[in-house]
Amino acid sequence: MALSPSEFADAPVSGRSVLAIDVLRATSAAVAACDQGCALIVPVPDEAAALARRDGAGVLLAGERGGHPIPGFDLGNSPDEFVRERVEGRTVVLTTTNGTAAMMRATEGAAAALAALTNVSAAAAWARGQGRDVTILCAGDNGAFSLEDGVCAGLLIAALGPAELAGGAAAAVALGRHYAGRLDRLATDSLWARRLSHQARDADLAACLRQDVSVAVPIFTGAGFAAAGADPDALATGSPGRRRTGA
Repeated sequence: MALSPSEFADAPVSGRSVLAIDVLRATSAAVAACDQGCALIVPVPDEAAALARRDGAGVLLAGERGGHPIPGFDLGNSPDEFVRERVEGRTVVLTTTNGTAAMMRATEGAAAALAALTNVSAAAAWARGQGRDVTILCAGDNGAFSLEDGVCAGLLIAALGPAELAGGAAAAVALGRHYAGRLDRLATDSLWARRLSHQARDADLAACLRQDVSVAVPIFTGAGFAAAGADPDALATGSPGRRRTGA
């Protein structure tokens, strides 16, 4: 797995199922968008790439830089903005400070999906169903490790079932155990969460720092990420076998 973007280049993705995580806030927003009927989420690297797609049918531009909405875009990166009235049946072209880089790297795998605290069990069920080794990419905070992504990765690994833990995976699992049942503490323990709070985005923290409130899993289709509903009983009834969680 990669606990920060500095590890993306060395994280194995070829032939693997790859999950991208950006709890605050890109993958949480993507899950929310899928819950509200968004047809497709297309990650792009920068504002220019997003603007180049503006004239497409049914396209909405969304994103942020430094936590702030991008002027001229239709939406920011707050999960609560992605309401059904705005996004149902639409294509959301998304660019963010951290998350979209992880999303784009994930698409280089054999299969790719987006995970957040809000859909962590459903994302694990999807990965288990793929029957491949798994790599997890944490978007981080401006190139560095972010606590909330590490916690989400740990909860995801634990939900995947028996695995050979390599690299930072064991540390992530320990973080997941520490914060399980008290995710609200991340609002003050996470540096990025504190920055968002200072931007008066406490509602975003409340929306993102919740576990398993969705069974939507945005999966890569070739054109972008589209919603796939995961069976919430899969974790209880499936037989995961043993897999490797990549370093």
